Amino acid sequence: MENMFRLMASEEYFSDRRCVWVNGPVIVGAGPSGLATAACLRDQGVPFVVVERSDCIASLWQKRTYDRLKLHLPKKFCQLPKMPFPDHYPEYPTKRQFIDYLELYANRFEIKPEFNKSVESARFDETSGLWRVRTTSAGEEMEYICRWLVVATGENAERVVPEINGLKTEFDGEVIHACEYKSGDKFRGKRVLVVGCGNSGMEVSLDLANHNAITSMVVRSSVHVLPREIMGTSTFGISVMMMKWLPLWLVDKLLLIISWLVLGSLSKYGLKRPDIGPMELKSMTGKTPVLDIGALEKIKSGDIEIVPAIKQFSRHHVELVDGQKLDIDAVVLATGYRSNVPSWLQESEFFSKNGFPKSPFPNAWKGKSGLYAAGFTRKGLAGASVDAVNIAQDIGNVWREETKRQKMRRNVGHRRCISVA
Repeated sequence: MENMFRLMASEEYFSDRRCVWVNGPVIVGAGPSGLATAACLRDQGVPFVVVERSDCIASLWQKRTYDRLKLHLPKKFCQLPKMPFPDHYPEYPTKRQFIDYLELYANRFEIKPEFNKSVESARFDETSGLWRVRTTSAGEEMEYICRWLVVATGENAERVVPEINGLKTEFDGEVIHACEYKSGDKFRGKRVLVVGCGNSGMEVSLDLANHNAITSMVVRSSVHVLPREIMGTSTFGISVMMMKWLPLWLVDKLLLIISWLVLGSLSKYGLKRPDIGPMELKSMTGKTPVLDIGALEKIKSGDIEIVPAIKQFSRHHVELVDGQKLDIDAVVLATGYRSNVPSWLQESEFFSKNGFPKSPFPNAWKGKSGLYAAGFTRKGLAGASVDAVNIAQDIGNVWREETKRQKMRRNVGHRRCISVA
């Protein structure tokens, strides 16, 4: 409370917006990272407030994913701290099952986010030593004052829409981002161009082909494609096990040999592998290898056509860099997402301009002045869980120590009152 009084004395405290003192951290974001951090804080006995710009938890999963989506990794690598997936869930839970799991998780740990609160700015007040988090909701402003701030908005907060010649100004067909794509049913018989060849691009292309759309997929650069499973065992699980005992370069070498044996050579289909191995590339850049769930079969059969980079769009066509022209009816931009942290967090020492912490994993979770980051490890849900545990333990240690000192001060004051009496 001393910090709070210094804040009130340091500047105009009363204003048109409501001001709320949070006796604990403010967590920005109610996705898996924010929920995991809140649950771990609850376990530590630390109070918190979660603010979320949407009207539900895990809005990316609930509102910006396609219907056929499943977890790409086995459930044991995707569960959040202190609560495993139900035993009856399959090895790769569906989108609906994962959302149900998150809702059960929030209920179990009594996490009740304040929805429809969009964070406009967050800055550290040097005078008071507190964070000031300004939000808006239906035109009403509110400011949260707190000692700790946890950034849990994630790596995929905003869609990436590239500038492509003629796409906005010339092309007459439908253009959507992958976050707006739900099913290939509405595209039956249509000529659809998918821009992007990551896991989303591959899976959207597969779904379109399964719904009898005439599907082409733009592959501008090299990409690692691995089988999701090898002899019934998760490829990711195998790589994690091997990395405990073998150097990274050898793990990559073995993965590529196994992938060649299972999938064959992919270069003749227009899929060229990067010079850097899949796990090393992910470690360096965060670029995840594609885990094939059936798209390669469609590519090999010709149901999905691989095409090179785009030169420009016209009314009903796309011209490629090799001079080829395709008639198309619709475009799906599977061009990824980015962090939105630079748009609202007024801080430049911990977070870089791309919205990710400057320090690499495993040191990317803690900054200075009570600032934390959850879910920016580029290591999926497992990385977010590690962040959540670390953050809660760090805050919890301080919380318990300060609570202990406050009790001691109260006891001393009580004894003095008795002696005076």
